[in-house]
Amino acid sequence: MREKLLTGLIYFLTTGLGIFAYIYPLLETSNQGILSSNRQNELPIMMAMILALCSIVLIYEIQQYRLNTKLIALLGILIAINSTLRFIDLTLPVLGGFSPVFFLILITGYVFGGRMGFLMGSLTMLVSALITGGVGPWLPNQMLTAGWVGLSAALARRLVLLTHQENKPFEWIILLIFGFVWGYLYGAITNLWFWPFLSGPSNQQFAPGSGILLAMRNYGVFYLATSLIWDTTRAIGNLLLILFFGKATIKVLRRFQKRFYFVQLGEEN
Repeated sequence: MREKLLTGLIYFLTTGLGIFAYIYPLLETSNQGILSSNRQNELPIMMAMILALCSIVLIYEIQQYRLNTKLIALLGILIAINSTLRFIDLTLPVLGGFSPVFFLILITGYVFGGRMGFLMGSLTMLVSALITGGVGPWLPNQMLTAGWVGLSAALARRLVLLTHQENKPFEWIILLIFGFVWGYLYGAITNLWFWPFLSGPSNQQFAPGSGILLAMRNYGVFYLATSLIWDTTRAIGNLLLILFFGKATIKVLRRFQKRFYFVQLGEEN
């Protein structure tokens, strides 16, 4: 029980700090405060805190009995595959924002649970950034958001189990919806790390002191104008990958799950 509470607290802090980091610039009330050198210096510090909490999550989960050595090895293989796919994705011209990495992140979280999904998402972004030279101030945001993709996949699994729809068409409909929606959500969330600092048309840029509602409206206009088509290709790509490869991939991962997971039984009196 204590381990579950501690794990939940770690994920709560990580997610809470991540959400705060995204909305933090939007809370600025002065006209020039967000552009001041002091405020610009605060953002890297906050991103470093997110990265530190992500590291705590990774270390803690790996040390727990839930992840035995074989399962850790499988996670490493999946991360290596996904990082290679992202390297190919970044080096070869592809259509818009399509990326194959979210398919495995979603499926891993769906089969092995939200914790494994979070590890899969955040570590995929970290390792692939090291391989491709994509390390920068955007990396903690990408790690956290990709982690949320895998973490949320457990909700799809729970919904399928509650409705007793496993291996039925409804299961694939839920997965397709999750993959499609996250195609847009990933772009919409990760754009927030730089949008408050951009200049542009008055109806698309952040105006300090204008209030959260106006900021949300302006961001909506900015997203529709700059990212909607780009993210649509990612959403459609997720949908097609799940449609054509989801069933076979889930079958393989469930086979590994049965072999690698174990249940710790209490001693009888």
